Amino acid sequence: MTREKSRWKELMETLSVLQWVLTFLFSAVSCTILSICLMFTSLWPLSALSLMWLVMDWQTPEKGGRRTQFVRKWKIWDHFRDYFPLKLKKTAELSPNKNYILGCHPHGIMSAGAFSCFGTESNGFTELYPGVRSRLAILAGLFRVPLFREYIMCAGLYPVSKSSLMHLLSQSGKGNAVVIIIGGAAESLSSAPGANTVVIKQRKGFVKVALEFGADLVPVYSFGENELFQQVIFTDGSIGRKLQDLFKKVMGFAPCLFVGEKYALLPYRKPVTTVVGSPISVPKRMSPTNDEVDHYHKLYMEALIKLFHEHKVSCGLSESHKLLLL
Repeated sequence: MTREKSRWKELMETLSVLQWVLTFLFSAVSCTILSICLMFTSLWPLSALSLMWLVMDWQTPEKGGRRTQFVRKWKIWDHFRDYFPLKLKKTAELSPNKNYILGCHPHGIMSAGAFSCFGTESNGFTELYPGVRSRLAILAGLFRVPLFREYIMCAGLYPVSKSSLMHLLSQSGKGNAVVIIIGGAAESLSSAPGANTVVIKQRKGFVKVALEFGADLVPVYSFGENELFQQVIFTDGSIGRKLQDLFKKVMGFAPCLFVGEKYALLPYRKPVTTVVGSPISVPKRMSPTNDEVDHYHKLYMEALIKLFHEHKVSCGLSESHKLLLL
């Protein structure tokens, strides 16, 4: 009986991760193609209405979206969590009377740790940090895709745009933990098993935003994120890397050539532990100077390095592992 239950549980975990991978890879493109194709069929009114709604509802993602606990608490996310498994580790308190910008590293291929811990309720963020709401910010262009935008808004995802961050940090009260995957597409190109590479040295915009709204900075590291897929990494200057960089510049994200454990799509069953560090107190400055931005950017990088070395052994790495900052 236990064996049958175990097989059922494993199947549910596999299906939950498969739907997530397929959603990540194909949903935005599929919704776009569907909307265009319907325009040339007898169902064109559906496509027209969808586009009209998109125009009328254009600003909603930047003004708090339509977050619903119903989607964030789907049972499927518990199976998704257990597949790897994914864990959230708390190291310090976050006050519900302040706002925060959590910088999450590394991006990996699909940011499974960040999505599970901050985009769903399956890892207990609300219980670990009472009164604080996690708000995961992702590529802004995804909120311009008909139908797909409705799904990601319901999941409580937000555009990583200046207007969206301004709303979350100034007009949504206190207790907002805005999560930004700092390295973005550039960092995903360095994702590979055994690698701990973070693109951060020239990424200072999030620090400036933190100063403008007096939001404390919190470093976050997802140990094991880079172990989930094998990636073909092109060397700098190669044709493959040039094409990836061009695509990233035009589209905002980079196409990665990767393979997983099953059917080349499913990630390896490797544990991922997302460790949330201690907040760095940041003053509010209407017009922060470059020196102020550089100062708090340096403090952030130092805190990230400290967080990595303090928790790397307990999260499965050897003492010899280093964190490379680009």
